[in-house]
Parts: sequence; structure tokens; C-alpha cells
Amino acid sequence: MNLIKRNTDNWLPSIFDDMFKADWMDNGNSGINRIGTSVPAVNISENDEAFRLELAAPGMAKQDFNLELDNGVLTISAEEQKENEKKENGGRFTRREFSYTSFKRAFSLPDTVEADKISAEYKEGVLMINLPKREDAKVQPKRMIEIG
Repeated sequence: MNLIKRNTDNWLPSIFDDMFKADWMDNGNSGINRIGTSVPAVNISENDEAFRLELAAPGMAKQDFNLELDNGVLTISAEEQKENEKKENGGRFTRREFSYTSFKRAFSLPDTVEADKISAEYKEGVLMINLPKREDAKVQPKRMIEIG
């Protein structure tokens, strides 16, 4: 929990704000910055042929994701809503739980990416995006140049 300087004239609202904004189970390392919103971890790698972006989002389905490319910016967003109810015989709620999770990440792509050939798949909790390089951006084999 953060150390917060309080205004003694109006302390009550700030206590309630702190209580609802705080993540009581977090020690500051999870990336959760408010209830229902998280920032998934991303790995980006590069080889001679392409860039590869891997986004950790376990428990989601591929239809939860939205990938958008606009002016060289790749935006990845997702939204998931879950509801779980348990009822008594009379139909009254004894317990009803629901959750809503969303995130949005944006990445500026280098000019070397072949935008028309970007592909993605979701497998075992990881969204994998393949960003192939343009032919002229790939590493060319060594060749000898004759002097004329």
C-alpha cells in the first residue's frame, strides 16, 4: 500500500477512495492498476524472417480478442465477462458472482513489417502474432561485387 499525504480538512472521502482503488492482494508486482483491468505480459522476439509478439492471456477465448492495424500501430484489446450464479429452490439468489476484465495494448510497428501478411493464433493461454518482414528488410546473403 502506498504512503499517501492526506488533507486533514477532507480526509473521509480519500480513505474511501484508497479502499476501493487498492488491490489488497497485490504487492505492486502484478501489473493490476485498478479493478477489472490488467496489463498482460508481452514478449517480443525477432529472427531473420519476422518479429513475433506473444501476449499472455490465460483463460480467454480467441473471440474475446480484437486486433486492429491502423497507420502502423497494432492495437490488441480484449474483453471478457463471466457470470456465476447459485440459486436456492425458491429461485432466490444465495450467491451471484460476476467479473469483467478488459485490456488494451498498442505497438508501433517498424516500417520493415509486411502489414498484409500479419497473422495471429491463440493457443494454451498465449496470443501469438507473427509479423513477417518485407523481403527488402530481410538479411541478404553475402555476395561478391565485381569492380568494373
